[in-house]
This record gives sequence, C-alpha cells and structure tokens, in this order.
Amino acid sequence: MDLRDALIDGWQRGFPLVREPFAAIADRLGAREVDVLRACTRLHEDGVLGRIGGLFGAGAGGAGALAALAVPRERLADVAARVSARPGVNHNYEREHRWNLWFVVHAADAEALARTLDAIGHEAALPMLRLPMRRAYRIDLGFDRRGAVANAVTTTRGEAPAPLAEADWPLAARVEAGLPLVPRPFDTWAAELGQPPAAVLGRLRFWLLDGTLRRFGLVVRHHELGFDANAMAVFAPPEECIDACGAALARESGVTLAYRRECAPGWPYTLYAMLHGRDRTSVRALAAEVIERSGLSNAPHELLFSVRRFKQTGARRFRAMADAL
Repeated sequence: MDLRDALIDGWQRGFPLVREPFAAIADRLGAREVDVLRACTRLHEDGVLGRIGGLFGAGAGGAGALAALAVPRERLADVAARVSARPGVNHNYEREHRWNLWFVVHAADAEALARTLDAIGHEAALPMLRLPMRRAYRIDLGFDRRGAVANAVTTTRGEAPAPLAEADWPLAARVEAGLPLVPRPFDTWAAELGQPPAAVLGRLRFWLLDGTLRRFGLVVRHHELGFDANAMAVFAPPEECIDACGAALARESGVTLAYRRECAPGWPYTLYAMLHGRDRTSVRALAAEVIERSGLSNAPHELLFSVRRFKQTGARRFRAMADAL
C-alpha cells in the first residue's frame, strides 16, 4: 500500500499522542520517520490533508451557527467571496436551493457571532437564515473511503462537553490549527505555551477521554479523495421525535454529520445530516435508505446538493478567544 494511503486509512483517529508521533507511526508501518513526514507534507500540499489535529465537541467553547443567503445568480460569486473573507467563516458552499449560499461562522462568543452575521447580512443586503445548533448527534470522526459513499468509521457520544477553561484556550487554538510537520510537534506546542511536553500530551489525552475532543488525527477533505457529491439532508419531524430521529441518524454509518438546529421563519427544518459520495446516484440511494431506517419517511425533508465549494477550513473557535486573553 502507498504510504499516503496507509496514513489516510489508519490515522484519521488514534494519532499517537507521544513526543515522536511520526516515528511511532513509521514503526507501525515498517517505514522511516522521514518518509512518513514527507508523505504528510505531500498530502497537505495536494490539498488532501487539511491538518493533523483535533475536532472539539460543540459545547467546548465559543459560538457558531450555520447561515444561508438567497443570492441572485449574477451576484453569487461576489457575495461568496465577501463572505469567505470574513474572519470566523470556515465553510462556504453554493447549494441547489433558493437559499443557495450556505456558510458556517464561529466566534469567541454569542455577541461576536451576532456581530459577524449582522455585518454579512448588511453588506449583502439580503435576507439571511440563522440556524444555531441545538444538539450534535454525530460529528466527523473520520471515514472509510473504500466504497461509493463515505462511511463514518465510528459513532460519537451525543452529549455536549463542558466548556474549556480559559487557561486551555491557547492549546485548543493549536489543536484546531494543526500540528507542525516536524519530528517532535508537541514539543513545539509546549515551547510556545511555556509548558512541559508531558503536560500538553496529558491534556490532549484527557480531552479525548472525557469527550471534549471527538478525535485527534488526520483531518482529510472528502472532495480531494473523490467524494465530491455532497448533500445536506434537512428534515422537519414533529418536535417530540427530533432527538430520537437524530440518534437514529447518528447510528447510520453513511451519515458523517448529524445535528439539531433551530428553525427560522420560512425554514421549518430542525434536523440535519451530511452525506458524501462519489456520485449523486449513490448519495440519493443512501439518503433513501437512511430516511427509511431513521423513521423520517413522513417528515418533510429536502436534499441540498453542493454545487461549488468557496471555502473549507477547520473551525477556529479558540484562536479569537486565546488572542483576547
């Protein structure tokens, strides 16, 4: 197996939290540390590897929301560029719908988030859907890329973690930004933070154990690996059924993300699931199966395929928080 393939398949989670992690991976793969580092660097340069780092649970800190604009076709590229340029916007997609520009914004707190959304809406002079998260049922824990659809490799606990203490924000910001690709990356973080490497590693292990970090490992991009059919399924089940249906979605291996969000005027949907596949036919077939098994057949729903990806980066909730210290 190509070393890059081995890294993608084996280390999206369970990345060694030791002082020389690339040497540990090399030992497991029967390779040299320098070759593992080179392979990671090539994956990053090719756009396949976003970073090596962690994904925090939604309650760990900061504030975030999914938002959407209904942009006239002739203005879409310009508005999308302006949205992408805003600090805190980490995902920005065109989707097939009247509400055609969908983006995710993170900020240090709810007030900062509201200011960013207000500024985007004012600049665009367009109506906006603001859809804060109510509950996460599944977040990205890596995926198996061998089939026609992206299957999540494990399930996640649905409960929200406790907010991180202020003293932990600088380390959390580095976890979101990603490890430097050097033999002792955690030593680099430790030096920047003025802490012993053992303290940094111990904190990361603790966050994984208590669910603050959902995973730590290679964060790869679906599109660059051939899963370029991306659909957001949205549902409006009865209020009393939302959590049960969300939990059912989280048990589906083909669902990479499952959330409950607030509804908005003209937008009744409260339950969201992300599906990725190599082609639309596979995604539509998966959606039909998931809807049936999750008890959502009678719930109003839509499937919003992405058309263009304007921006895709990891969330940076803690950078602004740490900078404010």
